[in-house]
Amino acid sequence: MHFVVCIKQVPNTTKVRIDPETNTLVRAGVESIVNPFDENALEMALVLKEQNPGSKVTAVCMGPPQAADALKECVARGVDDVILLCDRAVAGSDTWATSYAIAQAVKSLPEPADLLLFGKQAIDGDTAQVGPGVAEHLGLPCITFVRAAKIAEPGRIALERVWEDGWEEIVSPLPAAVTVLKEANVPRLPSLRGKMAAKKLQIPLTTAEAIHADPAKIGLKASPTRVVRIFSPPQKTGGEKWTGLSGEEAGTKLAAALQDRKII
Repeated sequence: MHFVVCIKQVPNTTKVRIDPETNTLVRAGVESIVNPFDENALEMALVLKEQNPGSKVTAVCMGPPQAADALKECVARGVDDVILLCDRAVAGSDTWATSYAIAQAVKSLPEPADLLLFGKQAIDGDTAQVGPGVAEHLGLPCITFVRAAKIAEPGRIALERVWEDGWEEIVSPLPAAVTVLKEANVPRLPSLRGKMAAKKLQIPLTTAEAIHADPAKIGLKASPTRVVRIFSPPQKTGGEKWTGLSGEEAGTKLAAALQDRKII
């Protein structure tokens, strides 16, 4: 089986800066990390590979040349193959254009994917749109918020999907796409052998032309959504602050305040 994990290299969110002209993230000079949610998707793929002998895991990433470091991290953890879509033509893509480009990259893989795995969302955009978007472009069923997965039988996968007030079991035909929650697992650390393999790895850059991407569907100009304004939310005002009270005193005071406002 072929498990394909789509990962993103994201800026450390404590050091994010915004270009005031384009309203896009400034990545130059900012520390980058593997999107934490994608680490859980990667771990799920590696576990599925171990449970199904003869399987392989491929990691796909779209980003600048330094995103190769994120893919090397994947190799150090056990990924078999990687593809880095790196082309100025895809720079500035919104979630729709990104989904299209990644879908084209997946189509270009020598071996068709049986299961696509994504982190629930990226910590820089927090949209949770790319995974379902790629699935839509590829015409695949997409199961979101997955916390557990196993191959139930040939051509089908059993999943646990989490809701706000519970969870459900789903059996889906393959190929399919899933987005993975952080509670699904604890990502493994890279092995020494994996680190050595990753250090030697030379990752070629894949262009938009190589994946047969339509130039009219990628990049900032092709993106149907725009960030028109960025601002800091106003500080909250009003309310009361109580200090130096015991738990019982604070509880009594809070109850009285709620009664005064006719909340209770």
